[in-house]
Amino acid sequence: MLSDEQVKKYQTLYRDRFGEEISYERAYEEGTKLVRLLKVIYRPITKNNYQQLQKRRKTANL
Repeated sequence: MLSDEQVKKYQTLYRDRFGEEISYERAYEEGTKLVRLLKVIYRPITKNNYQQLQKRRKTANL
């Protein structure tokens, strides 16, 4: 699911953020889990949903 380059980038980001080196296997597993989570929770907003949201915000601010 993740390329070698993506796993290495995850290792770098993890090291920079937490100050700890992680194995390739751990980086692959955590990176894959992160991608799956984002696919599950991310849903683009449609134009119609955006317009409805804007209407609700306007009425809530009155």
